[in-house]
Amino acid sequence: MAQASRSQQLVRSERRMFAASDDNAMMKQILSTHAPDGRLVDVKPILLIIDNVLRHITPEIDQALTAGSGRIDSFDDPTNLSAIDGVLDALAYIVHKISCEISCKCAGGGDAHATTMVILNMLSSYSWDAKVVLTLAAFAVNFGEFWLIVQLCTTNTLAKSVALLKQLPDVLEHSQTLKPHFDALNKLIKAMIDVTKCIVEFIELPCEYISSEVPPLSTAMASIPTAVYWTIRSVVACAAQITSLVGLRQEFVTSTSEAWELSSLAHKVSSIHEHLRNLLRLCYQCIEEKKQEETYKEFIRIIETPQMEISKIFRVIFRKEDPHPLFSPTEKTRVLEVLYKYERAPSSELSYEIVWLPIVDRSTWNDSYQQKFLNLQSIMPWYTVNHPSVIEPAVIKYTKEKWRFVKKPIVVTLDPLGKVTCTNALNMMWIWGNAAFPFSTDKEESLWKSESWTIELLVDGLEPNLPNWMKEEKVICFYGGEKMEWIESFTSATKKAAQTLEIGLEMVYVGKNNAKERVKKISGLITEKQLSHSWQDASVWFFWNRLESMLYSKTQHVKISDPDIIKQEVMTILGYDGSEHGWAIFFLGTTEMVRANGERVLSSMQSFEEWEEMARQMGFIPALRKHLEGITDDHHCTRLILPGISGGIAERVVCAECGRPMEMYFMYRCCVE
Repeated sequence: MAQASRSQQLVRSERRMFAASDDNAMMKQILSTHAPDGRLVDVKPILLIIDNVLRHITPEIDQALTAGSGRIDSFDDPTNLSAIDGVLDALAYIVHKISCEISCKCAGGGDAHATTMVILNMLSSYSWDAKVVLTLAAFAVNFGEFWLIVQLCTTNTLAKSVALLKQLPDVLEHSQTLKPHFDALNKLIKAMIDVTKCIVEFIELPCEYISSEVPPLSTAMASIPTAVYWTIRSVVACAAQITSLVGLRQEFVTSTSEAWELSSLAHKVSSIHEHLRNLLRLCYQCIEEKKQEETYKEFIRIIETPQMEISKIFRVIFRKEDPHPLFSPTEKTRVLEVLYKYERAPSSELSYEIVWLPIVDRSTWNDSYQQKFLNLQSIMPWYTVNHPSVIEPAVIKYTKEKWRFVKKPIVVTLDPLGKVTCTNALNMMWIWGNAAFPFSTDKEESLWKSESWTIELLVDGLEPNLPNWMKEEKVICFYGGEKMEWIESFTSATKKAAQTLEIGLEMVYVGKNNAKERVKKISGLITEKQLSHSWQDASVWFFWNRLESMLYSKTQHVKISDPDIIKQEVMTILGYDGSEHGWAIFFLGTTEMVRANGERVLSSMQSFEEWEEMARQMGFIPALRKHLEGITDDHHCTRLILPGISGGIAERVVCAECGRPMEMYFMYRCCVE
């Protein structure tokens, strides 16, 4: 019973010290024991052995207590023990010394705090990580020996004899009594290992990317002495609980207060671990930011400096961890892009490759996005990445900050030496296709100098009948909108006017921007009622996307103060599309043109008799233009709605109806179409 009395004294002493906070006095006491002499201890292989020992003991305890089997299967040690022998050989004495100190103090019912301080003084010349690892190693030796005897005593004569001499209790016989005891022990051991691993991680952080003089690492380093103290204190508590079992083979009475003490320590050490993990997370975040900053500067240097070969740029675009970041196209590709596959000649004069770099929000990446990525990858005839994660974050940062990528796709072109020739060639690709090769800013500017506002520039081959209609000198009308009542009234009145004048007329419905499903329904009704020609979805999308590309491209090459007919006409059509009503534009030949919003053009057609004579004298388009000039609107509301773009837009935009400067607003829209 003397052993039980010593155990109870230890518990009472532990509770008093545990209730005390980690105040400045205790911290000074802990720090006073620390006098490192600069010796280096490779703690990782030792920690690997400790983890291997304790990781196998704790589940075996559960198995022994719950399964009711005295036979515990031996485990295979996966570590290379011969490689670790050299490390442990120089430390065997200090580990043995700590082990003896713990056993002696616990057997004598010593004070846990005093024992902890003795161990810290014993290890004064070692670093903080070495202190805790060596103490944990001593505990692993004691606990490992204890458990080997316990698990082998039912099958091994030697183990049984040792158990008798130590008077160890039969674990199976006292399984129900011991279970809460060992459950609490297991939780505390796990918390001790977790904190120790954290401490080792802090010590091994790369000093070139993070300083121990500033937060968060300075905060962590200030917390480590307390963490070391409570881990060693927990080792003493665990050893005391194991020691208390010695001599109780015949009669074992465990106190619930002992299990409570272990649970309380486990809670405290777990809280310390959580605190350290949070600081470690911040440290890794700082390290990653520093690395990205370094990579970012390196990428800027490489991308903005002429290279001998373009491959050097690709080496910094992708993470070094992935040796094969690109996915090559195969003959199994199903969808072939006209621009890339058909129009691109095999000659060297038009030789280029496309690499798709998907920039995504990695924090929201899931299986659904992964499947979408794979689907897109499978239909692309050009090079893609194996996974979006292979792109260096620094490259993504550069793309957003320097190339102003937001959400809409951009195409950055590089010459064979890796020099950026255009930060977004997508606009010129939509406008001119491969005629814009080599897709440089200079080429884009030269193409605009040779362009004028014509029906060919507006339509760009989207209407296959256009050449024949122009040869037959027909009036060609392109119109848009989404109100079926207006469409029926407008087409009917316009056809009637053309019949009266006995002129050829062709009408084409070009839909409305960003209204796919509504336009699809309207196009079906137009075809069904034979009101006019109507484009399919792809042509409608390309028409509006190309108009936006014209505006963005023009914005980059035209000064705000310079008048530009093409830019003004494009903005006018886009402004019409942004209104609630329809619109129409009429052409005769290449350049003779007139356009108006839905209300004015419908009113003009319905009142055709007022300007019929003028149309017979001047021609349909000049007469309609003159008639429209005579119409004054008491009120109008013109809206030019443009999606977010990377290239920016002029702050001064004039109204297509009255020529006055328009006010700028911001609009946020969510549209599944």
